[in-house]
Amino acid sequence: MDLSRYADEKLLDKAALIEQLKTEPAIPTLKAALDNLSKVLDQRFVKGKPIRSLVCGRAWAMDMLLQSIWTQFTWENPEKVAIIAVGGYGRGELLPKSDIDLLFLFESEKDIDNNVSSLQSFITLLWDIKLEVGHSVRTIKACVNEAIADVTVTTNLMESRTIVGSHELCEAITEAASPTNIWPSKDFYKAKMNEQSIRHGKYNETEYNLEPNVKAGPGALRDIQNIGWVAKRHFGDDSLQDLVERNFLTDSEYHELLEGQDFLWRVRYALHMNTGREEDRLLFNLQEQVADLFGYVEREGLLAVEHLMQDYFRQVFKLRALNIMLLQHFDEEILGDKNKEQEVIELNSRFVVIDGYIQVTQDNVFQRTPSALLEIFVLCAQTPEVKDIKASTLRLILASHRLIDGHFRQDLRNITFFMELLRCPMGVSTNLRRMNQYGVLGLYLPEFGKVVGQMQFDLFHAYTVDAHTLLTIRNLRKFRHKSNTKRFPIATKVVQQLPKVELVYIAALYHDIGKGRDSDHSVEGAIDAKRFCIRHRLSEWDTELVTWLVRNHLLMSMTSQRQDISDPEVVNQFAQQVGTSQRLEYLYVLTVADIYATNPNLWNSWRASLLKQLYESTKIALRRGLSNPVDKDEWIAQTKSKAMELLVEDGFTQEDFIALWDNPGDDYFLRETPENIAWHSRAIANHGKNVPLVLLKETNTGAGYAGGTQVFVYAPDRPYLFTDIATTLSNLNLVIQDARIMTSSSSNFSLDTFIVLEADGTSIGDNSERLKEIQHKLLLAIQDPDSISATHRRISRQLKHFQVPIEITISNDSINPKTIVEVVAADRPGLLADIGRCFKEQNLILQNARISTLAEHVEDVFFVVNQDGEPLQSTEEVENLQKALTQTISEVLDR
Repeated sequence: MDLSRYADEKLLDKAALIEQLKTEPAIPTLKAALDNLSKVLDQRFVKGKPIRSLVCGRAWAMDMLLQSIWTQFTWENPEKVAIIAVGGYGRGELLPKSDIDLLFLFESEKDIDNNVSSLQSFITLLWDIKLEVGHSVRTIKACVNEAIADVTVTTNLMESRTIVGSHELCEAITEAASPTNIWPSKDFYKAKMNEQSIRHGKYNETEYNLEPNVKAGPGALRDIQNIGWVAKRHFGDDSLQDLVERNFLTDSEYHELLEGQDFLWRVRYALHMNTGREEDRLLFNLQEQVADLFGYVEREGLLAVEHLMQDYFRQVFKLRALNIMLLQHFDEEILGDKNKEQEVIELNSRFVVIDGYIQVTQDNVFQRTPSALLEIFVLCAQTPEVKDIKASTLRLILASHRLIDGHFRQDLRNITFFMELLRCPMGVSTNLRRMNQYGVLGLYLPEFGKVVGQMQFDLFHAYTVDAHTLLTIRNLRKFRHKSNTKRFPIATKVVQQLPKVELVYIAALYHDIGKGRDSDHSVEGAIDAKRFCIRHRLSEWDTELVTWLVRNHLLMSMTSQRQDISDPEVVNQFAQQVGTSQRLEYLYVLTVADIYATNPNLWNSWRASLLKQLYESTKIALRRGLSNPVDKDEWIAQTKSKAMELLVEDGFTQEDFIALWDNPGDDYFLRETPENIAWHSRAIANHGKNVPLVLLKETNTGAGYAGGTQVFVYAPDRPYLFTDIATTLSNLNLVIQDARIMTSSSSNFSLDTFIVLEADGTSIGDNSERLKEIQHKLLLAIQDPDSISATHRRISRQLKHFQVPIEITISNDSINPKTIVEVVAADRPGLLADIGRCFKEQNLILQNARISTLAEHVEDVFFVVNQDGEPLQSTEEVENLQKALTQTISEVLDR
């Protein structure tokens, strides 16, 4: 690359530097030159000067610096020595902290030996002035051998240029490493595609990573470079501009690539400048810094950082689409066998499938019949032989975006095509993803286009809104396959029974579409969903169902995770809100698909069991009829009766448990299953009443708690017992999912049940050693509280960064006489134990707790009463509790 057009003596004056080196010490002189270079470029960057001039200008200035240093040493036979720039530096691209990749090329080993002293001194000087140099010292023969063995070396040599020394040596190595000698373009292309596939795999094949890598991630700078490398290897082109002349790129595509490259360079420059190192990851704390540097501000319901990341994701999304299209072009050009007889399937007058790729029959198909822009995706779904869309046709789609306007959206043919796609037995999620990838979905549904690339600045939402939405639909499609029955047993059964499965796809498409607006996204989404249904001629019943699902898509997850769903009154209230069994079926599968698509780490067996329990309890309630709800006393009597039957089968008598069962109170028989009550009672009777006891067992479907390990603690009640148990479980690296806290009124013994998972979200299983360890540590904590000391585990970098405001909401339950305390705060080890301590200090009895850790924050719900078993009554009591909890949580977070 010719860098002469970027020559600028304000960056570095080579002649003046050489003169200065004659009289002044080299290290401080060169350091000063580098400091000035960085200062000038950084100032220009902040002022918004064209990034290309900064990136290439730095490479030119580095050339001048290295040429100046060259003059300070004596080189024997300089015509047999060359310093060659390779890699990114060889392309003439240099970011502030990028490695300066150098090849010290010699004609022979003898020439290396003759210059070893100057060579070592040269490299040492580069290190002394703190240059990040990646270097190799080789002869031409050694370079060729390395290049034959490693395609990456070949790639570096392809971009080589002489900085100083013999130009002939550089020409010789370029020729020796040419495709006529090693790595012919076909083999090179295959190797680079394999490299890209492996690289993309490291980032889960998605552009939408929370902390993306602007250099190596999908759609990032390396994807642009890959296009250039393949083109250079096959055609010998030095610039992407040459691909325009070959009709491999249109002029608009070329400028889109340059625009995307400039944007990513600006982001990468900011990362290097702000961190003072080669940092290519757009980490959470750096996202905020870059957003501020680029002048983003909070507006339209989105944070400044969310606007930055939306621009970032939209750029890489577009770049990846271009990468896919161009590499497919290369695949046809480089690997295609022009003599092979093609397999042709004629679909209609507009489309044909050739060797698995669907393509237009004429280049003006979309201009002549704009509806074909939707028809092609329907045909992809309906034709099993279609592997993908041919690159030339994809280009025509990208060039036809302007045809998708208001008239297009109202055209009955297009409305019919879109609904036909949603009703296809196969390929729905794949082709919705294709439509999004190629910009068609966001144009056909403008409200969807607004959320393309939109992220939420937290650890809870792992994907952008559009990616999450399409993953939700993909999950719904997965439920149709028997292979997913084990992981989603109810969802796979329910989805087969839905009378119109396309309605839940529409609800999924719109459930988060209102994100980023100032009002409730569920309400906004329901309004947009209703407009969609009316435009697409859905019946009134279908429209009402879809809008209800969108408006209430969080209802089931919130109820299961934040309310006591073992209470029949909670179930009855939820059943009243749902209304019909059919709504319940649709809502259940949408809820499961939504949670699993939000963040795979959120979906664990315990969350699954809560939804299952609520689903099955609500089905029973709906079968009984909304006017005939389950009565509490009836529920308690049935639970006692079933538990007693189990105990009698084991040889116990009713008299053995009358006294024990009179003590815990009604809540115990509401919250626990007959199986658990029999298990507890049997163990207490055999172990001895009023003797501390710790029981553990894996939950199962029959018990209603599938997916966690139950830890039952029977122990004398005392101050801080809950705190001690919670601390011990935390020290054991267990995560509490649910807590049921009860105290016997007569014996003053606690009967507490905790549902726990390992830190990675799995249950403990039948690991006998692990179960013994837990049992031993808990008994020790119960009997010797002084033995407990909280283990402060290392907090991750991501958790340290997010400042989650403390939110404490205190209200009295409208159904049961208890006070509900909702706590939202940043997650930290020891938080739950300290909250329990605070309740005890406020003389409150903790009856139940629903623990929910959502990435970087917790949303825990506690049910408490005062010493008289009553909810808090006065404003003063509420204010005192709120103040105490805020202070306690703040202390934990400041540790």
